[in-house]
Order: sequence, then C-alpha cells, then structure tokens
Amino acid sequence: MLLVVLTLSAGNGLLAQDTAQRQKAFNLDENHVALQGYDVVSYFMGEPVKGKKSLPVEYLGVTYLFSSADNQALFQKQPEKFEPMYGGWCAYAIGVSGEKVKIDPKTFKIIGGRLYLFYNFYFNNTLIDWNKDEQALKAKADANWQKIMATQ
Repeated sequence: MLLVVLTLSAGNGLLAQDTAQRQKAFNLDENHVALQGYDVVSYFMGEPVKGKKSLPVEYLGVTYLFSSADNQALFQKQPEKFEPMYGGWCAYAIGVSGEKVKIDPKTFKIIGGRLYLFYNFYFNNTLIDWNKDEQALKAKADANWQKIMATQ
C-alpha cells in the first residue's frame, strides 16, 4: 500500500511540474487563458470565434474557452488534438529563431490536423513567409519548441 501511495505522490508531483512548465511556456493571459479567449475547436471548423467565460476547460494548467457546449465536449474528448502548436506562439518565429512572438488569433493554418498560429500586425503577416518554406520552418520550429519546453 505504501508503494502505491508513494507512486501516486511522485506522479502528482510530475503533473504539477508539467502544469507549471506549460503555463510558463504557453502564450497565456494573466488568467492562464489560451488564444486570447478564442475557441480552439472553432479553428478546425474554418472560422475562429471567441469562447465564452461560462464554458471553460482547464487542461494541464492551460484554460481554453469555448463558444458552445458541443465544442467544449469535443475538446474534452481529445484535448491534445486541438491544442495549438508551439504553445500558441507564432509558428514562424519559433521556426526562425525559437523566439516567443505574439499572434493574431485570426491568422492561422491547419497542417496535418494541428493548429498553427501566426503574427499578423503592421503589414507583416508571417503566415505568408511560413508558406514559402513550410517544411523547413516546421522542422526547425519542432526542434526549437522542444528546447523551449526543456528549459522552462
């Protein structure tokens, strides 16, 4: 029985560490809300829409808001499928320099069933640059994100 308790305690400690690590690495507001409150499931339906504060889901320290109970339920079934790549930071910037750069929540792309977000301000839409060399940038971004997660 003691072994089970110790194992559970160690597991809970790792979960708390993982949660804190994700909160530090992800693009969140002061309430740990991702995507500036946009409904992450709505991106996969073609049009991002704002979520409602009355429909939150907290997943490993990150809070997502949803525009409908149906979207909320879809996320709860497979949260890892819907979570944005690179913690919701600009995919292009993560690929080029490993830098965490803010995003325009309406500038996005679904690649291989995953959500990628991009900076789009002051006449600089990084999705355009991403599209020019997507394969190489994606490989660099994947490697840079692993480094970011390892150091948080």
